[in-house]
Amino acid sequence: MESCSSVVRALALQVRDLSSIPGRGRNLGQVSLLHTEPNNNPSKTKNNNKLRTAHSCLDLFKGNTGVIHRLLGVELSRLPSNAERFRDWAVVLADSPLSSGRHYWEVTVKRSQEFRIGVAEVNMSREECIGANETSWVYAYMQRKWYSMASNEVVPVSLFGKPQRVGLLLDCQGRKLSLVDVEKGSVVDTMLIEMRSPVTPAFALWDGQLVTHPGLETPEGV
Repeated sequence: MESCSSVVRALALQVRDLSSIPGRGRNLGQVSLLHTEPNNNPSKTKNNNKLRTAHSCLDLFKGNTGVIHRLLGVELSRLPSNAERFRDWAVVLADSPLSSGRHYWEVTVKRSQEFRIGVAEVNMSREECIGANETSWVYAYMQRKWYSMASNEVVPVSLFGKPQRVGLLLDCQGRKLSLVDVEKGSVVDTMLIEMRSPVTPAFALWDGQLVTHPGLETPEGV
């Protein structure tokens, strides 16, 4: 069985390869990602990541709203058998299925240099990485640049640096996912999503950590 570090190296190589592919491709779930309460305000989302989906290289912290990458993860043989777990990809899903309304959450990204954040259908294949199939839609940061990713198609997001924190706005009726500049309170980029079933916030992480901030009001004008 491959070690966690070897899997991570392989993932990093694939990410670099994806960046050369032409084309185009707003709350959040559990990172120890466990349980989220029903959201009665369509502009807010509670983000808890669910541990049962997390790859063995990923740990949850900060009340299950943060995810951290470990170079040396837990051996899969020591973990309970679980068909929901991502075994080959450093991915974790939230446990808050979303199918209607508008939802907004923010993610502190300052302590990671390679990650993907977005949404995925709850029942997406655990054999694939988010952004590499037709059931997930993400914004990726790699090699100091932003990209939108869906169906293995990668499109650069221009004129956006590396802020400490970014926002995501999901519009289920409009079938859109937007990347938000938190400091300016403006939309940086929007991609169309062809969701056929409920989606949930999704994260992939190859270094450092991410912290989500659910339950926020959507910025005025966004």
